[in-house]
Amino acid sequence: MVSDLKQRNMMNRTKLLETLRAEKQWDVLVVGGGATGLGVAVDAAARGLKTLLLERHDFAKATSSRSTKIAHGGVRYLQQGDIPLVYEALHERGLMIKNAPHLVHPLRYVVPTFKWWELPFYGIGLKVYDALSGFTSLGRSEILSRAKALEYLPTIRKEVNGGVLYMDGQFDDARLALTLALTVSDLGGVPLNYTAVTALTKTGGRVSGAVARDEETGEQFTVSARVVVNATGIFTDTIRHMDEPDAPHLLSVSQGVHIVVDRSYLPGTTAFMIPKTEDGRVLFGIPWHDRLVIGTTDIPRPEAELEPRPLEEEIEFLVHHANKYLTKPLERKDVLAIFAGLRPLVAAGDGEQTKKLSRNHRIIVSDAGLVTVAGGKWTTYRRMAEQTVDRALTVGGLKAKPCPTKHLPLHGYLNVSVTKDIPETVYGTDWAEIKKIAAADGQLAEKIHPNLPYTYAEIVWSARAEQTRTLDDALARRTRALLLDARAAIEVAPKIAALLAGELGKDDAWAQKQTAEFVELAKGYLP
Repeated sequence: MVSDLKQRNMMNRTKLLETLRAEKQWDVLVVGGGATGLGVAVDAAARGLKTLLLERHDFAKATSSRSTKIAHGGVRYLQQGDIPLVYEALHERGLMIKNAPHLVHPLRYVVPTFKWWELPFYGIGLKVYDALSGFTSLGRSEILSRAKALEYLPTIRKEVNGGVLYMDGQFDDARLALTLALTVSDLGGVPLNYTAVTALTKTGGRVSGAVARDEETGEQFTVSARVVVNATGIFTDTIRHMDEPDAPHLLSVSQGVHIVVDRSYLPGTTAFMIPKTEDGRVLFGIPWHDRLVIGTTDIPRPEAELEPRPLEEEIEFLVHHANKYLTKPLERKDVLAIFAGLRPLVAAGDGEQTKKLSRNHRIIVSDAGLVTVAGGKWTTYRRMAEQTVDRALTVGGLKAKPCPTKHLPLHGYLNVSVTKDIPETVYGTDWAEIKKIAAADGQLAEKIHPNLPYTYAEIVWSARAEQTRTLDDALARRTRALLLDARAAIEVAPKIAALLAGELGKDDAWAQKQTAEFVELAKGYLP
């Protein structure tokens, strides 16, 4: 386990930049600070390799903070017959819960049934799901009577005739991503946000590093590395084209949209899953941070975007299906937030629907030695990282100890029995330090907004220890305010910007600019 002393270390960006300037040769340079890149950096650093991770924006700025918030094998992929993917994901789900019980936990899911044949059909399928989970099982599936189904899902459509209960996982994606970054730092690696790779360097025709730029100051760096790993998710092809300008596109991009509503639409602590809606897509309704997240859509998009916007048809799809399956009427004005994310799917042929594409990943090594990992899903991030680093060791001619991440507790690891006095929203942070900040200044102990669960002390700590550099970082990913209630996030923006300005040594003009930019961004999260 990472030592208590290291767990108290702060991920100070200024100090990490000093290390970047001083280090002449890295073993592994990871480009990309989403789930995949952070997983690769944790694995490499845990093996004793000198590891640098560079992220152009913020950690988990794109896809990795916009997921459905479930750690799962994928019932959808079981339907498609992709047994190996489901088996791997179910076992990785078990490791996520084991190594980060403060961030990932089991959750009950119920598949409500409305036709006579659905109960045995889904019941048998979920028994297969049980069997594939093996010793990592979170509990066996169970056939439910109509009365029991309504007990778990009190606001489900009354025509329900029963259901199937099964267990899967749930987590806070952005907080887990940040925890991976903190773990990299604990292990002696250097994870840096807002540091863009602008070009790859080559020696003797082989990729030997990169040119990088601090997006805040414009300072340029030339980084030398034994091996470079491209783990940039939806922007995978951008980095590949720095190496091979004519390389064929590897990815198909699919957009998923979720709406967030008040928990009164589904009281309790059980999620629902509709395996097949009218057009074949899966629909989830998931309790999360005292809200209900309903999603997801699956629509091909022509290109990758950092801030994708939901299409009108996606919003209508989710509102329509919420009203189709839940008894409490939902109107657009009742939606607290909408968020859109892009899935990096490995292309499998012209014209193939993205909802049918696998979530398997691929690892590719170019002629010049650039290691690219593409595709995959949050739940399998650790396994993807292990395989990628194994490949990178060969490419870079590196020697390292075997992968230890199957049994590596992540930063802030807490036994679940001691988390009862810690708000769920701050799992993965240094709660003791946050309480000290609040005790030193009582005003910082206050909630930032009546409709949000966060305190000003949490914002302060994120600036001091978690590389919060912008208002968006603070309200979208260090806290999840933007996703929990976009209107409330807009209302608190000026105060939070002023608080961050004081912590980061910025002036009033910076705070005003941050507020204006965030408000404009947040409008895209409103219905």
